[in-house]
Amino acid sequence: MSRERLYLFDTTLRDGAQTQGVDFTLHDKQLIAKMVDELGVDYVEGGYPGANPTDTEFFSAKPKFEHAKFTAFGMTRRAGRSASNDPGFVAILDAKADAICLVAKSSAYQVRVALGTTNEDNLASIRDSVSAAKATGREVMLDCEHFFDGYKEDPAFALACAKEAYDAGARWIVLCDTNGGTMPHEVEAIVGEVTKQIPGSHLGIHAHNDTEQAVANSLAAVRAGVRQIQGTLNGLGERCGNANLCSLIPTLKLKNEFSDRFDIGVTDEKLGTLVHVSRALDDMLNRAPDTHAPYVGESAFVTKTGIHASAVLKDPHTYEHIAPELVGNHRKVLVSDQAGRSNVLAALERAGIPFRKDDPKLTRLVEEMKEREAAGYAYESADASFNLLARRTLGAVPDYFRVDQFDVNVEQRYNAIGQRVTVAMAVVKVDVEGERLISAAEGNGPVNALDVALRKDLGKYQRYIDGLKLIDYRVRILNGGTEAVTRVLIESEDEKGERWTTIGVSPNIIDASFQALMDSVIYKLVKSNAPA
Repeated sequence: MSRERLYLFDTTLRDGAQTQGVDFTLHDKQLIAKMVDELGVDYVEGGYPGANPTDTEFFSAKPKFEHAKFTAFGMTRRAGRSASNDPGFVAILDAKADAICLVAKSSAYQVRVALGTTNEDNLASIRDSVSAAKATGREVMLDCEHFFDGYKEDPAFALACAKEAYDAGARWIVLCDTNGGTMPHEVEAIVGEVTKQIPGSHLGIHAHNDTEQAVANSLAAVRAGVRQIQGTLNGLGERCGNANLCSLIPTLKLKNEFSDRFDIGVTDEKLGTLVHVSRALDDMLNRAPDTHAPYVGESAFVTKTGIHASAVLKDPHTYEHIAPELVGNHRKVLVSDQAGRSNVLAALERAGIPFRKDDPKLTRLVEEMKEREAAGYAYESADASFNLLARRTLGAVPDYFRVDQFDVNVEQRYNAIGQRVTVAMAVVKVDVEGERLISAAEGNGPVNALDVALRKDLGKYQRYIDGLKLIDYRVRILNGGTEAVTRVLIESEDEKGERWTTIGVSPNIIDASFQALMDSVIYKLVKSNAPA
């Protein structure tokens, strides 16, 4: 039996940007959009062109996507203005996008209170705006804001708003639980009524998570007939967030109720990258990942010692609803020495590091991992540093060079034109097979100066690191106060575009940063098979 197609719509860069404390840069948006496209999502909503400089610049040229349609978001024309005489609406039409998602009120109460206009004017705005957007030749959809609350207040008007957009040629009519208070059984019943007026193949769902039911409401809407689901990575969004695509995607792929009936654009292979996608977003935002998040959380497949752990070691299906590897996660059995050893063996296999199971050095590696993680290291977030720790313990990392000394100075002074500036200067003294090399560099901060100085001259190894660059630097305070222990994560990239993350931990932020910088350079030499 052929399966129906479900379409996934990512609004991380628009609705997710409403999250308190989240402020995407243009570079962030470009990276996240590419990541979501590679995952296999059908629509990437990039933001609101014309609303701010970042979004306007983002829509000045279309990204080169493999799968997704780049989508611009904006409001329908304002009451009392024509479509061509509303600058905000015109900015949406001018955006370099494959699709246009407009938003309009579908609640009589909201039209009256929030917009201060009439139901008739609201319907005319929907009709005119969808028609004008459709005339550009692009795919058009309408988010019916406050639809479920509006339907419960005045079903005829809420349906009229949706029908107006459908009749004007909108490809998708998206039903929004904007306040996030609708229950799953209500969603299913209301969507069922809407499908009597508009085919489910043209309906979508946009659920907010204010009662912790956004994912459940989205799935209820699918059962009732909708075929587009909107959501965000890690459930980002205003207030309590949106439906979490990191929960929806594996549920649609792995639960028979949905996988037997529907296809989505995410392949089995890309599903296996979901943990990476989720954590990459958190790292970009410098947020601690939710360890207890379904499917992708670090604790999603963790079991402590005892009867549960004993059962999991015999057969993982006893306490796991899916195999964690399907989403790129892995199981952990905590506390026992056997469990610690098993976890490290699994990590070595994932890293492609050869080992013998009877090697006594493995016990030392397990103990070293425990001690370091107790001190604040988090190797789940630092793949390259784990790789080096394992290789060093197993005796497989050459001594390429030795840093004998480094100095960092930060100075504030007036420059030649009388401006007060802060300048960082670093000096690094390195020994490469008896040859002493001294490098000095200025930077826009102490870590940048250290990074430049360290990579300025490594003698015979210089050619291996010429393409190395630091692309992200994140600091997390592990305890309070000015004497706090600091964890530094550094993301690096080489000339081939390959990326890796290294870690440093110390009460001294410069020391922690230098640890991570050193690991990055040494990992590049190991990866390049540089001769000792």
